[in-house]
Amino acid sequence: MADTSVMQATAMTAGHDGAEHGASGALLRTLVIGLTAFLTVVDLFATQAILPSLVKHYQVSRAAMGFAVNASTIGMAIAGLTVAFFSRHIDRRRGILASLALLSIPTALLALAPDLTTFTILRIVQGLFMASAFTLTLTYLAEQCSASDAATASAAYITGNVASNLFGRLMSAALADHLGLATNFYVFAGLNLAGAALVYFTLGRTTPMAATGTATRSSVAAFAEHLRNGPLRASFGIGFLILFAFIGTFTFVNFVLVADPIGVSPMQLGFVYLVFLPSILTTPLAGRVARRAGTRPTFWGALAVAAAGLPLLLLPSLTAVLAGLALIGVGTFFAQAAATGFVGRAATTDRGSASGIYLACYFFGGIVGTAILGQIFDRLGWTACVGGIALALAAAALLALRLKMPTIVSAPPA
Repeated sequence: MADTSVMQATAMTAGHDGAEHGASGALLRTLVIGLTAFLTVVDLFATQAILPSLVKHYQVSRAAMGFAVNASTIGMAIAGLTVAFFSRHIDRRRGILASLALLSIPTALLALAPDLTTFTILRIVQGLFMASAFTLTLTYLAEQCSASDAATASAAYITGNVASNLFGRLMSAALADHLGLATNFYVFAGLNLAGAALVYFTLGRTTPMAATGTATRSSVAAFAEHLRNGPLRASFGIGFLILFAFIGTFTFVNFVLVADPIGVSPMQLGFVYLVFLPSILTTPLAGRVARRAGTRPTFWGALAVAAAGLPLLLLPSLTAVLAGLALIGVGTFFAQAAATGFVGRAATTDRGSASGIYLACYFFGGIVGTAILGQIFDRLGWTACVGGIALALAAAALLALRLKMPTIVSAPPA
């Protein structure tokens, strides 16, 4: 998303109460947070690795299949807003547990999807459950960490997200290539259930805000306060643009890689996503860097790294494209971790709804990016698509001018 030793007594444990102390305890909690994130969103991007195979299977256009695969972000945007609205009434642990268990159902049914419409609907349902678990976990971390360390805890979670991008794609490509598309989806359904089991045994119990008597205002009032908060509004727009750029890059580059002159095989396409390895190493540093250098310099530096990779995507060389993808992965994930941590610190009230609004905007950016950049790719080509990605990164850099913490930030509940 990273040291989470500041988490309160209700934070993640291994079957006993109280926060663990020392380096080993902090490492264990970090691994649990990262693994929870991995098992929550592993379905989101893994399917992108088998896009060319899905195009052949359903006999549809690249843009249509790209939209169907990324339709999960529609469900994620809807769920993000829904969880934000009802956040104070939801028990964090039970909500995460139920979301991951239910996620396995549409994942398994994808193996039987007879047509593109059914496939798309199931991806949307997947998104509903993924985002519910994702939003509630980030809310849990924000509430159980001090305001100053929320960024570090979030960075641990985003790191698990990065790992799911890499290993999920590798696994999906290998499974589909050797055992078929159906087996691929059954295995991922099993991973969803493993995530539910992990939450059951490791996540500490919490009480919904409404039950504690701390929720004195309506959800509408909390939404209104977040939207009046200029820095938070900017972070919502930045979330939209980050996934817009990321989805545009890693969805349609698949078709560039399998076409001439590069021409990688479906199995080799999975190994392309080893480009996420550097991101796994750098993303955990985002919280620490943001605290020392400030959110805006951190965010601008991350965007500069991502932008440096764009020209490399246009070269007819596998090595150059891989280098470009690595830079974009490092930059966008670092930027996401910085922005996510900022939301947890900048929200002056009801962090659950603030996280939900941010993630709704983030995931909505994914589906808009797929729709717009997919049409650009099909009609104007890869160069124009990369140009659209560059514009999104530039707009995010402008919005970052507003990422300034309010003078006073209320402390989290003990």
